[in-house]
Amino acid sequence: MSDQPTTPQALTDDAVVLDVREQDEWDAGHAPGAVHIPLAEVPNRLDELPDAEPLPVICRSGGRSGRAVQWLSAQGYPVVNVEGGMQAWAQGGKPVVSDSGKEPEVI
Repeated sequence: MSDQPTTPQALTDDAVVLDVREQDEWDAGHAPGAVHIPLAEVPNRLDELPDAEPLPVICRSGGRSGRAVQWLSAQGYPVVNVEGGMQAWAQGGKPVVSDSGKEPEVI
């Protein structure tokens, strides 16, 4: 388990990450290797967590993912917060894909 955050640049473009943003944020744009479980649903969907150790957790800017990391870590899961979230991911030139058919964006 790691309390140390990671950066988008430290992850591969196709890294498996847990995205805890809301559905509209996910639809607008997300990392290609992301698994979407909104923050409020994480406790009830633990069986859907990707197998990655440590598992990077991401949101828009790092706040919600930080709360998810704190809770998951307390449950014994090896997780790490992605510093700066999807905003830093996109600003760092990392790929962003969209489920909406529109140009992907981070909202």
